[in-house]
Parts: sequence; C-alpha cells; structure tokens
Amino acid sequence: MEKFNQLVQFVQSLEGDFQKFYVKEQAAAGTRVRKGLSDLRKLCQEIRNDVQDVKAARKTPKP
Repeated sequence: MEKFNQLVQFVQSLEGDFQKFYVKEQAAAGTRVRKGLSDLRKLCQEIRNDVQDVKAARKTPKP
C-alpha cells in the first residue's frame, strides 16, 4: 500500500499546476504538467515492475 499512497500523493502534487494551466491559462504550468506526467509514467513503470517481481516471487516454490 506504500506504493499506492506514493502514487496518490504524486498525482495530488500535480493538481496546482493543472489548475494554473487549464483555469488560469499559464503556459509555464503546462511545461510543469508535462514533466510531472513524464515522472508519473516512470513511477507507474516502477510499480508495474515491482508488482511483477512480487508475483514471480509468490510463484517460486518454498523449500
């Protein structure tokens, strides 16, 4: 659940820049949104890899 909480916090941290870009129409905020989404993609990939590792570890027979 730590990874999920990290994901939620990260998305919430982008909220301000989303509002500045879409509501206040600040162009610079769009750059920050794009960078944030790129970082989000990296975080999601890390979580996907972690899930796959955990699944594989659960399948390995225990001695």
